[in-house]
Amino acid sequence: MKVGVLALQGAFASHHAALTATGVNPTEVRTPQDLADVDALVIPGGESTTMLMLLDSSQIRTPLVERIQNGLPVFGTCAGMILLSTNMADGRPDQQPLGLIDLDVRRNGYGRQIASFEADLDISGLDHPFRGVFIRAPLAERIGPKVEVLASVDGHGVLCQQENILVSSFHPELTNDLRLHQLFVDRAFAAQ
Repeated sequence: MKVGVLALQGAFASHHAALTATGVNPTEVRTPQDLADVDALVIPGGESTTMLMLLDSSQIRTPLVERIQNGLPVFGTCAGMILLSTNMADGRPDQQPLGLIDLDVRRNGYGRQIASFEADLDISGLDHPFRGVFIRAPLAERIGPKVEVLASVDGHGVLCQQENILVSSFHPELTNDLRLHQLFVDRAFAAQ
């Protein structure tokens, strides 16, 4: 199985390192052809406005939506969660998320950079808490009925799954804890 990391902008190098540490040999995805060659994909945190523009200019948006709709396992963190969401508050009118997971999210919903925080998260399927790093994190304001909340902070889902799509408000790649990357890889292998 070949796992890709969307490498248009953002924290793709940290995800690449985390996946490598799990024993996967990840590949960077920058073109539609790169995308066609992967069996699973991580969409990193970064600047969602820039990432959405780069999805269009690199002509990856349409094939990405089609691949995910056809079952490509995907893990979106922070900005990746925003990109995969149904609706995005506080974006520009011309910003349209991919609409693939039934979530309405607010960009920087927990506050600006100065309001960044860490929290121990009880995650369904993990035996002990995971330290979540929240930096200008999106807030899930509405969670659709088909979305499973795997972890929450103050009653808001911060790790959610809908079928083949896993998203987090936080940055698992900024810790030394590889359990979420391993969980994603294991689920992607099981889906093969």
